[in-house]
Amino acid sequence: MNLFFEESGDFKAGSVLSQAGEAYQVELASGKRSKVKVKDVLLQFTTPTPQELLEQAKQQAADIDLEFLWEVAGQEEFGFAELGTEYFGHAPQPVEAASLIYALHGAPFYFYKKGRGRYKGAPEAALKAALAGIEKKKQQAIIQAAYVEELKQLRLPEQFKSLGLQLLFKPDKNSIEYKALVEACSALQMNPARLMLASGGLKNAKDFHLSKFLLEHFPKGAGFPQTSLPSLPQDLPVADVRAFSIDDVTTTEIDDAFSITHIDANTVKVGIHIAAPTLGIQRNDALDMIARGRMSTVYMPGDKITMLPDELVEIYTLGEGQTRPAVSLYVTVNTEDWSILSSETKVEAIFMSSNLRHNELDTLVTEENLAIDAGEYAHKADISLLWKWVQVLEAGRMVKRESFGLKPEQTNRVDFNFYVEDDVVSIVRRKRGAPLDKIVAELMILANSTWGKLLADHGIPGIYRAQGGGSGGWAAKMQVRMVTHAAPHQGLGVDQYAWSTSPLRRYTDLVNQWQIIACVQHGVTAALVAPFKPKDADLFAIVSGFDAAYAAYGDFQTNMERYWCLRWLGQEDRHQVDAVVLKDEVLRLLEIPLIIRLPGMPQMARGAQVRLEVIRWDELDLSIEVRLLEMLTTLTEEDLEDAPEDEVESLADVSAQAEVSAEIIEGAEHLPLQESNSVAELVENDQQESGDVA
Repeated sequence: MNLFFEESGDFKAGSVLSQAGEAYQVELASGKRSKVKVKDVLLQFTTPTPQELLEQAKQQAADIDLEFLWEVAGQEEFGFAELGTEYFGHAPQPVEAASLIYALHGAPFYFYKKGRGRYKGAPEAALKAALAGIEKKKQQAIIQAAYVEELKQLRLPEQFKSLGLQLLFKPDKNSIEYKALVEACSALQMNPARLMLASGGLKNAKDFHLSKFLLEHFPKGAGFPQTSLPSLPQDLPVADVRAFSIDDVTTTEIDDAFSITHIDANTVKVGIHIAAPTLGIQRNDALDMIARGRMSTVYMPGDKITMLPDELVEIYTLGEGQTRPAVSLYVTVNTEDWSILSSETKVEAIFMSSNLRHNELDTLVTEENLAIDAGEYAHKADISLLWKWVQVLEAGRMVKRESFGLKPEQTNRVDFNFYVEDDVVSIVRRKRGAPLDKIVAELMILANSTWGKLLADHGIPGIYRAQGGGSGGWAAKMQVRMVTHAAPHQGLGVDQYAWSTSPLRRYTDLVNQWQIIACVQHGVTAALVAPFKPKDADLFAIVSGFDAAYAAYGDFQTNMERYWCLRWLGQEDRHQVDAVVLKDEVLRLLEIPLIIRLPGMPQMARGAQVRLEVIRWDELDLSIEVRLLEMLTTLTEEDLEDAPEDEVESLADVSAQAEVSAEIIEGAEHLPLQESNSVAELVENDQQESGDVA
């Protein structure tokens, strides 16, 4: 005797060896023996053999008309043998009965299982819906296969054109487009971003890096919502000064300017004027929410995403020929010894006489020309006077810095400015510490330090940058942190430092300006009316949010600078480049700020120069492959800053080549590019935060 039975959701057949009570001992066609309970047996038969029954039943099951079978079954529960009699017109033979069981079990949309060998026909509405779903999946499979074929030919399907970026960064993994992309990538052994680039889903690698950043940090787009704009205040006193700014040619958010007023032969009043958008923005209003949502302007070579709408910036930027509101710090200076006699802060309107630009003045305003009073340019006398004073200010900071146990600042470092026009990049070396840079830097440091003290003296909190000043934790490591109380910034050589001079570009400065204005307008009662009170939880949240956003923006800027460095190599058709050793196996190209790492390179002194052969690079994963050609005898004269290992390692995995001298190089220039009106930040972030202890 043979049995056809169900076991673990599958149907099997075998010969009975013995029976004991409610169980059979069965031998399967494979020779395996199995214990089968009586309740699991569906058929008993003598012929054909178990193996033949299984094979023939499966063949016949494929020929059964499921729709007709469903009609025959009706809507009542039934056993397979009962239905077999109706369907076949006679009591089913073993093969017919088994084929019927296979058909019923394999059509769950038509028949619901109710027990061993018992089923019930699906309701008509449910069946129609299920069949429609099956048909839809079939059609989707056909469409998906067509997508895959197109992608394998490096052609972008029409339907992908509106989904390209979403498929890469925030895909719906159940969509046929995503499944097709994954399947095509697997077939081509190519990652999705590279396939999208090759098929036209991405315009270029820049589009990939920018889109990834925007989707993560600006998911609703980089544009601004419609918001009513404030009017310029009409009740401000107009200062009797003719102010001028010093900025890069690309700067549009002009938020700092200077003026000189001669009091007598030996006394001048220096004005440091900062744009005052807080006079039109109130805490928690729509414009404040926009600024707080962004926290800072995002910079990248050739472009930027501003913190505030252009229309608002246009109202408050210190543009040439305009009278604009400002928070002004006036410092009275004795020009005989350059000592500070007094200082005061005013909220007023100032007339902007000039917007001076670095690209027009850098070759004229040099230390050599200032020493001999050479050259002709706007505000020459004012710049000459400021140059003499800021050198004294710098020397005073160095004395203070050394009292904290730190080495003097290095002034022979090189910065790089990026200019992009029509997708052509220019990378310009610019020595840090040039006169115009130093003038802006020192006056910004003076203003931020003075206003930081003003806040502390009035007992109201602000957002400070602090470095050192403690015995453990971040203070001992000389890391810079943001705090809400006055604390020394040892690297800068000041007792306190509150970012306050870029309110058009940084939310921290916007917050501090509200607090400063409260001090100016309300004096000893400022603590009662200042927008932020001591221990304000919202202020701590702002500090935390700003730190996170600023770090993310900095990483993005670093990646985009690296991208443009790689573009520059192709643009200039450079196959050999010179590099300088930063430390160990970390190098930086001399002409551009491209950091590379060359494992296995012979040990060389810091500042030594080498010549490299550029083999290939990849603008998508920002990697570059080079080979060491020769070690040069030259030593660079510039002071070199270390490339942090975590940033060097962050962009690509090291992949050794056949020769030790040929490696996949990774890393990114770690110094963020800033606009020239933020030289104070460059001084702080790039020179001071390293905190070299003497």
